[in-house]
Amino acid sequence: MNKLNFVREGVTKLPPGFRFQPTDEELVFQYLKCKVFSFPLPASIIPEINVCNYDPWDLPGESEQERFFFSSKEAKYRIGNRINRATASGYWKATGLDKQITSRRYQIAGMRKTLVFHMGKPPHGSRTDWIMHEYRLVTVASKDCNSPLAKNPIIQNFLNHHMEKWVVCRIFVKKRSKRSEDEIIQSFCNNNHEDKKSMAVPHEPKFFYFMREKSGITPASSSSSSSSSSSITEISSSGADLEESSSHNIVR
Repeated sequence: MNKLNFVREGVTKLPPGFRFQPTDEELVFQYLKCKVFSFPLPASIIPEINVCNYDPWDLPGESEQERFFFSSKEAKYRIGNRINRATASGYWKATGLDKQITSRRYQIAGMRKTLVFHMGKPPHGSRTDWIMHEYRLVTVASKDCNSPLAKNPIIQNFLNHHMEKWVVCRIFVKKRSKRSEDEIIQSFCNNNHEDKKSMAVPHEPKFFYFMREKSGITPASSSSSSSSSSSITEISSSGADLEESSSHNIVR
């Protein structure tokens, strides 16, 4: 039975409705292991490409989805095992600790390294939202294991040599959650509101303007009118007392 081939011109093309969403274990033990040791793959669905020859947005496939590639390790220098991770516009920088992926069936394990793409030249590059998970194979030597893999250094060197040739890369863009974006917008609006509030000149209450417009007087005129009205009241009250006393005398 022929294996299905979904790679065309370096791009994975699946039928409508199908998605390639493998787990870490499936990537390591079903695809990478078969690729390293030249075993038949479950399906030809992961293209071969040197990831560092492209910027992440220029890689084949749809950038909105996760993309998977078999990539060969390229040494940065002739002497040494340091891997070249530089591209035309930036570089991939490792972050965090590597995660081990194990299986009871195999004496090999997978290691997942997380890298973030930075624009510019190291060490002054600017971080982007492009993420890469790089999977590689390592040998697991156990003291209680009776297999020749754990005891024979020649086999160990042979396996290490083969396992260093290939890695499988998962590349995607980290999406920011809608909640975090809403919180950023809300905090920005709150800060602007506080700034406008602090810069505003305090005004008198609205009802004061209403009373002023109704009466047609200023605060100074209102105080003088109140004093004049009080004096008029005093005069009228004293005049009433004089009339009352004079009438009382006439009656007598």
